[in-house]
Amino acid sequence: MDFKITGGNKNASIKITEKTEGTLHFLFVNMTLPQAEIPEKFSIRWKHSVKDCAFTWNPGMMDIHGLYFEWGKKTINSRLASWMPLQQLISRNGKNKLTIAVSDVDNPIELGTGVCEEDATIECEITFFTVPTAPRTEYSAVIRLDTESVEYYDSIYNVLNWWENECGYEPAFVPESAKDPVDSLWYSFHQELDKEKIIKECELSSQLGMKTVIIDDGWQTDDNNRGYAFCGDWAVSPKKMGDMKTLIENIHKTGMKVMLWYSVPFVGIHSKKYEEFKNMFLDKSGDEKTFFALDPRYKKVRDYLVSIYEKAVKEWSLDGLKLDFIDSFYLKGKSLEHDTARDYQSLEDAIHALMSEVKKRLTEINPEILIEFRQSYVGPSIRKYGNMLRVGDCPCDILKNRFNIVNLRYTSGKTAVHSDMIMWNTEDTVENAALQFTSILYGVPQISMLIEKLPPGHYEMLKFYISFWKEWKTVLLDGKLTATNPECEYSLVCSRLDDTEIYTAYSDTVIPVTTEKTIAVNASAYNSLIIKNALNKNYRVLNCMGKEIANGMLSADLQEIDVPTAGIIFID
Repeated sequence: MDFKITGGNKNASIKITEKTEGTLHFLFVNMTLPQAEIPEKFSIRWKHSVKDCAFTWNPGMMDIHGLYFEWGKKTINSRLASWMPLQQLISRNGKNKLTIAVSDVDNPIELGTGVCEEDATIECEITFFTVPTAPRTEYSAVIRLDTESVEYYDSIYNVLNWWENECGYEPAFVPESAKDPVDSLWYSFHQELDKEKIIKECELSSQLGMKTVIIDDGWQTDDNNRGYAFCGDWAVSPKKMGDMKTLIENIHKTGMKVMLWYSVPFVGIHSKKYEEFKNMFLDKSGDEKTFFALDPRYKKVRDYLVSIYEKAVKEWSLDGLKLDFIDSFYLKGKSLEHDTARDYQSLEDAIHALMSEVKKRLTEINPEILIEFRQSYVGPSIRKYGNMLRVGDCPCDILKNRFNIVNLRYTSGKTAVHSDMIMWNTEDTVENAALQFTSILYGVPQISMLIEKLPPGHYEMLKFYISFWKEWKTVLLDGKLTATNPECEYSLVCSRLDDTEIYTAYSDTVIPVTTEKTIAVNASAYNSLIIKNALNKNYRVLNCMGKEIANGMLSADLQEIDVPTAGIIFID
């Protein structure tokens, strides 16, 4: 391959050293400057054969998985607080054709691929320092190119292993409680929080098997008009919450752990802290009118945020924090200019400093403290600070929830991957409601429905599916996850552990039995599943409320069995 370097500082020396190990090709990138300067953008480009390349995948992909154009590449923008430098080209039959990854997951990098129509090749491009960072005299990174013809997910898992074991990105400890089902109050309450209703909800949730409640936006303000104009002080609203310590004590009595939401960067114009920090905001941040994002490059900002979380955990006996909007720390406009009042010039270094101190202080209070982040701040570096990674908001969207859970599982190792909170219309059929749960089976369920307002059938469905998930939790979370057809948002997903496999059929309804025990969930548009290679095995079918509706013995190597929407077939 012919690698070309463009851009960079005028006096910079940028060199590439290559090394090949079988199907792995490594590029060792080194940049040096005669004196400390802010690195300017530079790119490395090369061409790869388009032969048998059909689809593109990256962890932040939310749209069409085609190959795109050279002049409109499919890109992923990576930095400490957003995504990761990883992109893949996949064949029509799901094999890896080229997986590109970069060792540096902290500094701003853009990675893209697109077809050159002149010669039917794919131009690959990696651009370093897409956003200015601190001055330096040298920089190095490793680009890892994998062309091994393996299942596409195995190539992704290999990158994850490389980051963790060879690049030094060791993830945070994950307590078992990070894998317990959650009642998250955002969609069910929004800002209309009330202490008595919260306690009642926790009592009902605990009876269903949920073990943690997340109290979301609204606890810190009497205002219910959404937005973040009242963020920044993080004082409790007595009208809604009463005394926070007492409320948390009462919730603990229901058997639930308690996590509290904070929008980490945001300070609103109606907060008392607005005047104190208004000269320490990131330029053009927030909505630029009613709230802004703090600049963590100021020590005063970091000290304030750390003290807020430390005080809350210590004084209120919180079990965890939902730390939101870390990806809203972003450099624009005047924030790109130097300021001697800052003790960090690099935003990414400052975020590291902030999150390192948060983790240190909170784990000193509670070694099993729960810290939740959500897409897009989910990469290998940010995993050092959080033990729960959640799918980004997608209310009622079964497609996005399932797709993003799989993507997060591929790139998050043993960190607990959580669904976006599931919700549904209670006037819908119980089967359609159950599809919300079938979309999230391979992550930790977060529920956001008012339990006391569920129709009886919906209640029974939720009770059954939570109990099913808890019974098979080890297989679902700890098994090897595989998913076919990423270009179709995954048509068939499976988690396999030892002698048990659990499938969910989303659009592909053929279930290949390969282990002693097979469980298949029907989340497709059809009312049957085709069972393959299970001759003489016994089966039983449950509907979405857990009632057995059929049983028997499979009499053919390929046999169609009636399984209703959101029903489950057990084969052994």
